[in-house]
Amino acid sequence: MSYLAAGIGGLGFFAMSVLLLGVWPGRVLQQQIRETAPDHPMPLTASEQRGRVIYGQDGCAYCHTQQIRSLDRDIRRFGAATLAWETIFDYPQLWGTRRIGPDLSREGALRSPDWQLSHLYNPRNMVKDSVMPPFAWLFDGAPDRPKQDARDLLAYIETLGRNRELASPTITRRQDDYPKLAASQDRTRGLQLYASNCASCHGRNGEGDGAGAAGLHPHPANFAAHEYTLDRLSFVLWNGVAGTAMPAWRDLPVEDLSALAQVVRGFHSPDAPDSATDLGRQVYEDHCAQCHGDGPAANRFPIAPPDFRTQRASYAASLRAIRDGVEGTPMAPWTSQLSDDEISAVAHFVRGFYQP
Repeated sequence: MSYLAAGIGGLGFFAMSVLLLGVWPGRVLQQQIRETAPDHPMPLTASEQRGRVIYGQDGCAYCHTQQIRSLDRDIRRFGAATLAWETIFDYPQLWGTRRIGPDLSREGALRSPDWQLSHLYNPRNMVKDSVMPPFAWLFDGAPDRPKQDARDLLAYIETLGRNRELASPTITRRQDDYPKLAASQDRTRGLQLYASNCASCHGRNGEGDGAGAAGLHPHPANFAAHEYTLDRLSFVLWNGVAGTAMPAWRDLPVEDLSALAQVVRGFHSPDAPDSATDLGRQVYEDHCAQCHGDGPAANRFPIAPPDFRTQRASYAASLRAIRDGVEGTPMAPWTSQLSDDEISAVAHFVRGFYQP
C-alpha cells in the first residue's frame, strides 16, 4: 500500500507540474497574444528568412539577445519590453541568453543600412571597443559591396522590431521635448567621449574621414568645415539625423552631451566675413528657398535639407556642395544651371543666415 500511495503521489505531482509549468502558462501566453497582437503581423519574406538562417549559422545569438525584459534598466536602454506575439514567426527561437553585445529586439529602427553593413564588415571601424568579429567573407572586399548573404542578413536585421513599431509606433519616435545643451568647460571629458563614440566615423580631427566613413552614404559630417549652434547639436544628439547613419545618443547624460558638443564646435575655424549681394539673394530665392529653411519642400525628403540658421558650412564647403551636390542626399549639382558668379554669390549669401 505504501508503494501504491507513493506511486500515485508521484504521478499526481508530475501531472500537476505539467499543468502548472506547461499547460497553464501556455494558455496564458495564447490569451495574451490574442489580446495584444495586431490583426496581420508581417511574416518574413524569402530574403529575410534566408537572413534569419545566416543569423543563426554565424552565431549572432551567442552574443546578442532578442528579448527586452520588463526591467527598468532594460526599458531605459532598449525600449518597450518584448511581448509574446512579437516572436510568433520565430521557429526555432533566437532569443539568446547573453548580452556580450546589445539587445537587437529594436535594431531594425535604430541604424541605417549602410551603418549595419559597415559594422558587419569590420565592427571596430564603427565601434572603437567592439569585441565582435568581422564578417568580411560576406562582402567583395569593401563594406559597400555586400554579397547576397550580407543583403539577406541585413534584411533580417531590419525586421527586428518592425511589427511592434507598425502595431504601436511609440518605440523610436522623434522627440521635440529634449534637454538643451549648455556651454561646457570640461574639454577632457568631451575629448574622451568623442574618441570613444564619434571618431570612428567623423575622424580624429572631425574631418569626416574616420575608419568607418568609407561605407557610409552620405558620408559623415566634416566638423572642420561646418559650425553649429548648440540648439542644432542638441537636436541631433537627442534624435540623430534621419536618412543617415547618425544615431541618437539619448543614453548619455546632458553634461556629457554638452561636453561633446563643445568639442564638435571647436573643430571649426572661422572664415572671413561674407559679402552678401543682391545676386546671391536672387539666386537663393529662385533655386534654394523651396527646400531650405521653411521652404514648402523642406519636410518632403528622407534627409532634411540643412537649416542655414542653425548650421553654417565654410565658404569652400558651400561652393563644393553647390558645384558637386552632396553624395547620398537630394542635393544635386547646380553647375549646369548657375554661372560661376552666381554660385559664388549664393555660397556667400546662405552663410549669412547663421544665427550663433
